[in-house]
Amino acid sequence: MPRSTPRWGSLAQAAGALERWLLPGECLLCREPAGGSDPLICPTCQSRWASLPEPQCARCGQPLTPGTACRLCVGWEAGLSGVRSAVWLDDSARRAVHLLKYSGWKRVAQPLATVIAARVGIATGSALVPIPLGAARLRKRGYNQSAELAAALGIRLGLDLADVLARRRETTTQTALTPDARRANLAGAFEAGRRAPERCVLVDDVFTTGATLEEAARALLAAGAGQVSGVTFARAQRPLDAAATHDPDP
Repeated sequence: MPRSTPRWGSLAQAAGALERWLLPGECLLCREPAGGSDPLICPTCQSRWASLPEPQCARCGQPLTPGTACRLCVGWEAGLSGVRSAVWLDDSARRAVHLLKYSGWKRVAQPLATVIAARVGIATGSALVPIPLGAARLRKRGYNQSAELAAALGIRLGLDLADVLARRRETTTQTALTPDARRANLAGAFEAGRRAPERCVLVDDVFTTGATLEEAARALLAAGAGQVSGVTFARAQRPLDAAATHDPDP
């Protein structure tokens, strides 16, 4: 059964209030005085993140030139569909991801999740499944940024968090790997520790080629999932007529 998304109680609220009091009242991105209730990323910076244009591929969410077919998701795992990203990975969105992923600001997942919830439709009754980290990276980082993002998103949408995936093995960094090399790097990397929910939505921070989501979907389908889709905060930009480019991992 999916694990229910934790609810913030009085202790969490008190901790959040203390954190806001201790933090400088400025946005981590623009360094201007923070507005709204969250001092980490101001509403102005959030509003500047660019949504992906239409039309988009119905399967992988890649923006398309009208009248052209998508080549990005050709050859994907048959059971993976409906992948969507909230914003382009421009410089501002990339800095936000770096804060979450590498700088210890795990609460940055909250404004990122707010943007996902506002810009990407996720079906009621879906279970959110975070992409897992390998054990070594999890120890080094102290938390899984995708799990933080999934938990924050679940709170906003009232969806359960199903932490059913694990890494079977460590994988090398995907930076500078070609799409085919990414697939080879991730082959067999995930497994489900128990039966997967019927309707799963994979959650990750950035979509680059889709190789991570594809391999994770394969593990969920093998564990009994009937439908697997995916959502990410950002999507790495590439020429709209190119099937794949060597986008760097953030």
